[in-house]
Amino acid sequence: MVLGIVLKNSISLLFLFFFVSCGIKQKEYSENIYPYADFPQEKEIIGEVIELDSVLLRYPFRIHIEGDRAIIMDLHGFDYYGHLFQYPDFQYLCSFGRRGDSPSDMLSLENVRFGKHAVWTLDANKKELTRLVFSPSCDSLLRDEAVTLDGDLLRPLDFAIYNDTIFIIPDYSGEKRLCWVNRKGNLVNKIGEIPSDNEEAMQYARPALAQAWRSFLDYNSKNGVLAVVTQLGEVVEVYNLKDTTHIVRIGEHGEPEFQVSGGYGIPIGIKGFSDVQVTDSAIYAVFNGTTFKELAKNNGRLPEGGKYIYVFDLKGEPLCKYILDHSITGIWVDEATKTILATDVNNDQPIVKFRFG
Repeated sequence: MVLGIVLKNSISLLFLFFFVSCGIKQKEYSENIYPYADFPQEKEIIGEVIELDSVLLRYPFRIHIEGDRAIIMDLHGFDYYGHLFQYPDFQYLCSFGRRGDSPSDMLSLENVRFGKHAVWTLDANKKELTRLVFSPSCDSLLRDEAVTLDGDLLRPLDFAIYNDTIFIIPDYSGEKRLCWVNRKGNLVNKIGEIPSDNEEAMQYARPALAQAWRSFLDYNSKNGVLAVVTQLGEVVEVYNLKDTTHIVRIGEHGEPEFQVSGGYGIPIGIKGFSDVQVTDSAIYAVFNGTTFKELAKNNGRLPEGGKYIYVFDLKGEPLCKYILDHSITGIWVDEATKTILATDVNNDQPIVKFRFG
């Protein structure tokens, strides 16, 4: 009798274990999609504020450095969107990208890229790429060429330079993931798919889905790696353009969450990544993680930017999470000196230097 009760209880427990196990079965992903939750290393790093006394910046969103020249992009600049500095002392040299309505002015600035002996800018409102060249003394930038983008391209919100003749721009039509655009502004190719498992949106609301999957990108021509990170959710895509592989890494916050309203995607999940850089050996990305519920609860008064830098290898495998003492939006990484320069829009002195490694 006792044996029968024990067997009965054992069978009940076995059934309960089977039921619970099925209930918590891990989500299955496609063969090139891999989840991640933890980083092998977590380190806290302290920032050193760089004093700038020569130019007032309203919203310093991006920083790019090439040799002894640094560019700080001011998303909401009073008169100019871009500022050129000498590096590493950050002596102010000039401003460029005048804000205005004339043909040579800019209506917006999405990003700035150093090209070969030149600087390229992207104006989403004018759908225009502009090439600026250095003056003989290299202390100013002169407008040299303007490229009007193909009418089939929806609002371009970031770009990377692939080579002397091709730019890479995210596709916001929802048809593909990335657009290849030539030096004349013509769309020559589209590649990739939005790696979403939202079947309803994939079928009925692709433009809204593409908006929710708005991403920042960076390309390293030395190793052929293009990294794409989502502004919402926690998704990192790694395209190796030399061997044509594509790997997707999805963090614990999942893919971008949104609701469709009036044909637009309204975010309801978290603020994700805000910048990414592909170095010769790794991928560095600024991560936020704040929920939109938290933002609403605090009436938008939380600091702008993220307090984490995530580091992945060139296949997207997590390596290290850096925890910062500043909230930042943009980064530039120098692996040779183990230095990260970052933009902090919350302070009057907006450039912060971190030492890592």
